[in-house]
Amino acid sequence: MKILVINGPNLNLLGIREPSVYGNQGFEPYFEELKALFPAVDLIYFQSNHEGAIIDKLHEVGFDYDGIVLNAGAYTHTSLAIADAIATIRTPVIEVHISNVHARETFRHHSYLAKNCKGVIAGFGFDSYRLAILNLVK
Repeated sequence: MKILVINGPNLNLLGIREPSVYGNQGFEPYFEELKALFPAVDLIYFQSNHEGAIIDKLHEVGFDYDGIVLNAGAYTHTSLAIADAIATIRTPVIEVHISNVHARETFRHHSYLAKNCKGVIAGFGFDSYRLAILNLVK
């Protein structure tokens, strides 16, 4: 089973960026924990601050992988292009967020991606990723 985890813009700064919202841990050490929790799953990680690179990656794996866990960051609330890419591929996508976007600014309450995703998990910190993977492997 192959699952791709995609993190979007500014998520390369996890552990540094707004620790009161996102915590003090970088994502790479947590990703190693995920790989240890799911040894039977081929977990691949991709991060980009560029919308087009995220779309290219969705197109690249979206017909062959078993699942995609996507934290599109701010693109969640702005990108019709990523929403269209998700709608076009066959691989199921689960939208995740570290913070509870509904407890934050109102512009973060709307997701252009959600209607094209299998589901949305938000507000559980990094555990949102584990919960998404757990859903994809069952």
